[in-house]
Amino acid sequence: MSTETAETAEPTEPAADAGEAASRKREQHGWYFYDFACSVYSTSVLTVFIGPYLTSTAKAAADADGFVHPLGIPVRAGSLFAYAVSVSVVVAVILMPIVGAAADRTGRKKPLLAAAAYTGAVATAGMFFLDGDRYLLGAFLLIVANAAISVSMVLYNAYLPQIAGPEERDAVSSRGWAFGYTSGAFVLILNLVLHTGHDSFGLSESDSVRICLASAGLWWGAFTIVPLRRLRDRKVAPDGEGAVGSGWRQLMATLRDMRRHPLTLSFLLAYLIYNDGVQTVISQASVYGSEELDLDQTTLITAVLLVQILAVAGALGMGRLARVYGAKRTILGSLVVWTLILAAGYFLPSRAPVFFYALASAIGLVLGGSQALSRSLFSHLVPRGKEAEYFSAYEMSDRGLSWLGPLVFGLAYQLTGSYRDAIISLVIFFVVGSVLLARVPVRRAVAAAGNPVPERI
Repeated sequence: MSTETAETAEPTEPAADAGEAASRKREQHGWYFYDFACSVYSTSVLTVFIGPYLTSTAKAAADADGFVHPLGIPVRAGSLFAYAVSVSVVVAVILMPIVGAAADRTGRKKPLLAAAAYTGAVATAGMFFLDGDRYLLGAFLLIVANAAISVSMVLYNAYLPQIAGPEERDAVSSRGWAFGYTSGAFVLILNLVLHTGHDSFGLSESDSVRICLASAGLWWGAFTIVPLRRLRDRKVAPDGEGAVGSGWRQLMATLRDMRRHPLTLSFLLAYLIYNDGVQTVISQASVYGSEELDLDQTTLITAVLLVQILAVAGALGMGRLARVYGAKRTILGSLVVWTLILAAGYFLPSRAPVFFYALASAIGLVLGGSQALSRSLFSHLVPRGKEAEYFSAYEMSDRGLSWLGPLVFGLAYQLTGSYRDAIISLVIFFVVGSVLLARVPVRRAVAAAGNPVPERI
């Protein structure tokens, strides 16, 4: 009897391990789908449609000198979009520490993720009503949606160390980006069909743009259901403090704690600077193409579609390069390419779609990989049990503190009236970011955070 019990008991541990592995894979697949859901906002809304459309809406409301006056402040109509992006990330800075603290203290990332995701999805769907000269409504909805996606990404990214081991994190992070770029490409194809054939659908060009904007919100909301069903919350010991009340105290505690991990802080500083350049290029590319290069909306859509398609290959390809050369070296190589892209963009001739497509191809090949590898590299530098707290600081670098680039871009245009001067000013972000990242000893940083050091990093 005892022999039979022993024999039947032997497979229990492997079976438990297999069940745990299957559960982890299920969570990973659900995690990928949040990128699949929200990336449509980043591509269709932020990168393609809202910049030129909000600019044209502001110009329709502008005075004879080309200025609008929100809250009585004179703003050149062409700078409104960049300023709105800057305001949105300031709002995100206020909210992200509170949300990160609440997630770590309560262990309830999923309800907070749902709240942030659906706030952004509803604001994006509301962009359907941006007709006429409603530039203030457009700026408000952009601020809400952009802040909401930043807050949701704090929670989304904080799942990565919990659902993937150290050796598989680069691959899992890269797959998440690939899922996002796949959905972005697919929806852009639908947008292209609707926008170019709007007459055959009985729509005006403005109607087609507003439908494309609203559909991104519907897509975001619909596919968020998948991660909400598959991701699970981890229990933590309650401390009895209110999440909102403890948010700012937790932020101060986080900053004090991060002083104990100066190498993690060094990486964050480098990432803050070079990613500010990346985010600004992404958000301002369509305005640069339409206003400075005099390209039509169809060209912009197809260029961004090209970025999405190549970004899938780029994210997966750079993930493979990281396994050979390490994430840090691969990121540094991508930053050299970003610098060359901006230099080429400054000299790009007007009304030359072929050159714009070439530049878009280069962006696609480095965009996904540089972002995915930065996220996975940072996940190795986070002390265990403080994932959401530290990823709120990371997200402040990723989105929340990426207000300086759009502000510099907007001010450069406001002062010079030239988008070329604005675009070349972003080179400094990549140069300084590269220098700072090169100085971070990442293997020592991983060990100092108390985490196992991967063979290649």
